[in-house]
Amino acid sequence: MFPENPPKPTFRIVEGDVADEHSVAAQKDEQLDDDVCQLCFGTGVEVVPGKGARPCSCRGNDSRRLFLDAARIPKRYAKCTLENFKSETLGHQKALQYARGLVADYPYFDRGLLLMGPAGVGKTHLAVAILRGLLNKGVPCLFFESGSLLKRIQDSYNPISKTSESRVLAPVFDAEVLVLDELGATVPTDWVRDTLYQIINTRYNDEKLTIFTTNFLDQRFEGTVSESVDEEATPRRAAKASFDRRSRVDLTPTLEERIGIPLRSRLYQMCNKVELTGDDYRKRFEAKG
Repeated sequence: MFPENPPKPTFRIVEGDVADEHSVAAQKDEQLDDDVCQLCFGTGVEVVPGKGARPCSCRGNDSRRLFLDAARIPKRYAKCTLENFKSETLGHQKALQYARGLVADYPYFDRGLLLMGPAGVGKTHLAVAILRGLLNKGVPCLFFESGSLLKRIQDSYNPISKTSESRVLAPVFDAEVLVLDELGATVPTDWVRDTLYQIINTRYNDEKLTIFTTNFLDQRFEGTVSESVDEEATPRRAAKASFDRRSRVDLTPTLEERIGIPLRSRLYQMCNKVELTGDDYRKRFEAKG
């Protein structure tokens, strides 16, 4: 005997042309819960006449959402895309061209990207935009600000901590694509350098794609800070002011000085370097205020 109320089928048979699958499904079974896919009824499998069974397209959307949540992209940068990245200089245009090529050709890309330049020129925006482009392709990615990552590792040493160094580092080591933001921002103690070397050297040896941003360059700025000088000042005072300006510029460390020679050496092979220049866009908000 058949039951009076037979259970619903465990897969969805799609009628008509494949291109109209979603519209066909949307017209049927209106009593289904809105949270349940109307193509596969939550089973993850749909059957196309003449073509057999296949994973439902809703599973791909679910996977992308899971990847996006797991990527840890900060809320402030959640809407950063390649489309809304402003390429105002040749450096920006070069970086954008490389970023588009990386997303389009991945995984046939063996080098990451080292974005260098002062604060507020769009380095983090572009790095996140690359991640979002790859996430849309179903590539697992991870974002970490370097100082925040180092702090989490330090916290894992606390006896009452519910995590461990290995649990913190495992997703960083394993991420198919990693963005490490603000490289060199943390005061370079021996522990900081050793820990960064462990992270980056592991990904270097495993040939994992990594994207870095940093405010530090490979050379010190040559020149003087734009600053007005009192024309009536004595020659001695003017000379002292000029020396002070040069001193302030010359004291800015290079990236190699900040992270160490071995680590900078790794980055030469891991990444293509692009320097971005321009004004700090955040200052525009002060002007508007």
